[in-house]
Amino acid sequence: MDRDDQQLLRRRIYGADHDEPGPHYAELVGGPLDGLLLRVTSWTQDEADTCVALSAELGQFGAGGRALYDPRHDAPDCWDWTAHSS
Repeated sequence: MDRDDQQLLRRRIYGADHDEPGPHYAELVGGPLDGLLLRVTSWTQDEADTCVALSAELGQFGAGGRALYDPRHDAPDCWDWTAHSS
């Protein structure tokens, strides 16, 4: 596998370095942070069951604001975009 292939396989992680250790991530689906992984390794069950407001500096809606994501009830490793606020 060449270097370009390795870079394609590498996933971006919201709020963490890619090489940061941690076995549990949730994928952000839809909205301005679509495709990023959110590190939830040390979260309590209550934290993992609620909506999160994430800074959307990288988003298609421009700098600033928050993107709200909720965990899916049937697939908790996927969090769906529910709203964007400034």
